[in-house]
Amino acid sequence: MSTEYSVSVEVGGRPLIFETGKIAKQANGSVIVKQNSSSVLVTTCASKDNVDFGFLPLTVVYQDRTGGYGTIPGGFLKREGRPSERETLISRLIDRPLRPQFAKHFPRELQVIATVFSFDEASDTDVLSLCAASASVAVSDIPMGPPVAGVRICRIDGTFVINPSLEQIKQADITLVVAGSRDGISMVEGGASEADEESMMEAMELAFVEIQKIITAIEELVAKVNPVKFDIGEAPTPDETVMQQLISIGAEASLVEALAVTGKHERGAALKAARNALIAQLVDGKEEEDASSITGEAKDAWEKLLRKEMRTKVATEGIRIDGRQTHDIRPIWIETGVADRAHGSVVFTRGETQGFVTATLGVDRDAQRIDNPGASEERRWMLQYNFPPYCTGEVRRMGGPKRREVGHGALAHRALVPVLPTAEEFPYVLRCSSDILESNGSSSMATVCGATLSLQDAGVPLSAPVAGIAMGLIKEGETYVVLSDILGDEDHLGDMDFKVTGTRKGITAFQMDTKLGSIPREVMSKAMTQAKDGRIHILDKMAEVLPSHRDDLSPHAPRITTIFIKVDKIRELIGPGGRTIRGIQDECNVNITTSDDGRVDIAATSQLEAKKAEDMIREITQEPEIGKLYLGIVKRVTDFGAFVEIFPGAEGLVHISELANHRVAKVTDVTQEGAELLVKVIPPDRQGKLKLSHKQALGEQAGA
Repeated sequence: MSTEYSVSVEVGGRPLIFETGKIAKQANGSVIVKQNSSSVLVTTCASKDNVDFGFLPLTVVYQDRTGGYGTIPGGFLKREGRPSERETLISRLIDRPLRPQFAKHFPRELQVIATVFSFDEASDTDVLSLCAASASVAVSDIPMGPPVAGVRICRIDGTFVINPSLEQIKQADITLVVAGSRDGISMVEGGASEADEESMMEAMELAFVEIQKIITAIEELVAKVNPVKFDIGEAPTPDETVMQQLISIGAEASLVEALAVTGKHERGAALKAARNALIAQLVDGKEEEDASSITGEAKDAWEKLLRKEMRTKVATEGIRIDGRQTHDIRPIWIETGVADRAHGSVVFTRGETQGFVTATLGVDRDAQRIDNPGASEERRWMLQYNFPPYCTGEVRRMGGPKRREVGHGALAHRALVPVLPTAEEFPYVLRCSSDILESNGSSSMATVCGATLSLQDAGVPLSAPVAGIAMGLIKEGETYVVLSDILGDEDHLGDMDFKVTGTRKGITAFQMDTKLGSIPREVMSKAMTQAKDGRIHILDKMAEVLPSHRDDLSPHAPRITTIFIKVDKIRELIGPGGRTIRGIQDECNVNITTSDDGRVDIAATSQLEAKKAEDMIREITQEPEIGKLYLGIVKRVTDFGAFVEIFPGAEGLVHISELANHRVAKVTDVTQEGAELLVKVIPPDRQGKLKLSHKQALGEQAGA
């Protein structure tokens, strides 16, 4: 029988508890993490046989379970289905800081699964899962580097709070998830309401202090379990003999010449041709088996030389692959209004990265309903990012959005949230769709710029335009070089991918991944300052094309007219089974949505149709005004008076004494059922019922 172990640490003023040895014991490692009433089980398994994958075969899966927060899944099947956007994003959140802790030559498939047992709104389960994932590997027999941990940090009313509740998060102007090891911060994900760089630095530093507490707790748990790790062998090293042979036949000169070629694909082709020519010299006259072995070794040696050449040139000369200086931004060109029928559209191009982004204006019924643990919402702002294979000149099977596409879309979505108008200011549901047409780095940041411009092209009154830039880092020895607007190769061969979006005033979204254990504060500060300079440069280029939102909406966009009616009149507007509101929509060719607070939105492509619908709604929902004259229809005649309908739903009594200036013997002497009758609204009776007077209406008419 296995032994149970537990450790506890105070994080954010509340106990964070790790437990192992009781649940899911057939996994290589399993840990339950708890805070408040939230708890998550994270298991880690490795396949049994060693295989040379050529990459780290790690899969991370996060699973919400509706039973853990007391609801039943929707839909016909009444069970959890494909991963939601939240589950996909949390899976990525766990994967990114965990992956660098494994050896690159790890020879077995790895699978980390996080399953929510219980969800408490006071403690979101995403950062808990990240910490438990690290702990589950640490207590297993799977070899891994030092443990990592993560926390969420928010600034609320000027005070930073660790692992806040969902309600507190809504009030924050900075929200970050920060992950790291003993050495330093390795991942940051989050956003802000135009925060300054120094505040973001402060948030990360405070989070790092809490991360150290959690790592200490994980280390205590590992000490109690005392796992024995299996051996994965030494990492393969390039054959130095082959390396020297390549150098002796001119590899370095060939590499420099090929790297000088302009253009992503042209440069790639030149590098491949130079490599193949050198390998052909090495294998000339060799036996087939020897030639195959030499070819593999030579390719590895070539990649090592390529990495060294690119990084050394940047570190020593400040010159990049494409000839730019470290702070230079690639050329930008922009064209708006490229899709005639779209409400707003733009092609945004920066270097060899190009995005086509459309903006669409919708009505309330177009909002997306999101059901997440602890919260259901109607999302009035949506952004989807698409990365088709042709954007990199490839052929690939197409299907639904991949994790990367969901992640990039979420980053761009977050970037614009702080500058969007409220529903009261601009009563439209908004959606942007970004299709990457060409890609050579920073496509998510091109999406941010394109989304801003397409919304402005559609006439959406943003409080400020937002731009995004991807930063990189090269560390050679003790030299750190920060790169602005990185290429795909610089991302692949560099040490950091750091994306920042914001306005001229401050940061709106932030994402960082690093392959280094830590980044000195002064280097991080320089990266953020350089990112700000780049962001302002891009905003200037955007302003040259479209300095603000257009004054008029597209002729194809719906025009929304908003009016307010009394809440108790909503039922009358809708009518039995919705017949009244459908009748107005069909007759006027409009779309009408109502809210519980009495708000009515009329969406139409013609102002004339909108006005007609508004008049019909006001007629149905209007209230009788005391002293006002109405030409009504007599609905019923009684001995004591006539009941007159002055408009639909408003019927009042004209007492026999109010029918004429003289004494009336019979009501039918003055009016008949179905006849029109001019009446004046007079003060209601004691029960508040509507009272009318034909006599006073005649007197007022005569006076006029």
